[in-house]
Amino acid sequence: MSRHRNATVKAGSSTAANRLRIIAGRWRGRKLDFPARPGLRPTPDRVRETLFNWLQPVIPGAHCLDLFAGSGALGWEALSRGAAGVVMVDSDRGVVKNLRDNGKRLGAEGLTVLQGRALEYLAGSPAGPFDIVFLDPPYRQGLLPGCIHQLERGGWLAPHAWIYVESEAGLPLPPLPAGWGISHSNKAGQVSYNLAERHLLLA
Repeated sequence: MSRHRNATVKAGSSTAANRLRIIAGRWRGRKLDFPARPGLRPTPDRVRETLFNWLQPVIPGAHCLDLFAGSGALGWEALSRGAAGVVMVDSDRGVVKNLRDNGKRLGAEGLTVLQGRALEYLAGSPAGPFDIVFLDPPYRQGLLPGCIHQLERGGWLAPHAWIYVESEAGLPLPPLPAGWGISHSNKAGQVSYNLAERHLLLA
């Protein structure tokens, strides 16, 4: 998850607030540290557990894109559960270094970590197609509509893809492209999380 909440720890501190636990799969129970940044918190365990229960049939062998990687919680969970590959993107240099270091600690195969802003990354040549995209941008920055548009128009998605969309509870989702539909939706505290399914009818 990206920088959604107010930070309660100082940069450089090492506490349980800067540690995540992988829930299931080959790295089940492994704990990973991540740097303190304002509002950076991993997606809560119960949200991840629900999300990956939804994705359980399609995770093995999937190619995933984590656009606002932050702690890497969603990407690590996907790889642990059998995804073939995950591309993690984050704009913070220190966060990117941490993601790469944690990838080495885990011996993660199929991992690519890139530094850059999500919309700029999506404006480039597509590295997909991706079967699953994790889309949980920082709140109150209006990034969801542009990311959704560029994912659809830029050739980033497999014909049948799944897109996890996280936003502030109480705010409506932006309009979804033709062929997208919400298959699952839930709320935890101030977080609304949704799983969109994309069906592209091929000519």
